[in-house]
Amino acid sequence: MYRHILIPTDGSRTADKAVAAGTEYAREAGAKVVFFIAMPEYQVPRESEVMARHYVTPVYEYEEQAGAKARQILDKAAATARALEVDFDTDYAFSDRPYEAIIQAAKKHGCDAIFIGSHGRGGLAALWHGSQTRDVLTHCDIPTLVYR
Repeated sequence: MYRHILIPTDGSRTADKAVAAGTEYAREAGAKVVFFIAMPEYQVPRESEVMARHYVTPVYEYEEQAGAKARQILDKAAATARALEVDFDTDYAFSDRPYEAIIQAAKKHGCDAIFIGSHGRGGLAALWHGSQTRDVLTHCDIPTLVYR
C-alpha cells in the first residue's frame, strides 16, 4: 500500500483525472499526497531582442509570474485534497525537462508512488516535445500509475 504519492499536474484535463483518482486513492489508503508542477525555465533574451530595445522580462519578474501560475494550478489540486480531507503538500520547480523534475520531486519528498496523467500535450506539440509521462516511466524506478 502506498503511503506518500506524488501527483504531477499541468492543469490539463488528463492531469486533472490523475489528481482526482490519486487523491481518492490517498483518501482510501490514508496516504499523503504531494502535488507538483514543473514550470519552464527562464529563457535568456536573444541579442537581437536587446538590441531592438524590446522589453526583456527580468529573471525575478519571470519567476514571480511563473510561480503565481504554478500556485494557481496547484491550488486547484489542493482544493480536491481539502474536499476529501487528504493530507497534502504542494511543490514546483523550474525545469525544461519536466520528467526529470518530477522524478527529483518524488525522491526529494520521499514518495513511494507517482500517479500521473498520460499526456498534457496533443498533436504536433506531443510529437515535437515528446511524452513526459513516457520519460518518467523510462527513467524512474518508483512505481508509476498512468491515467488516461
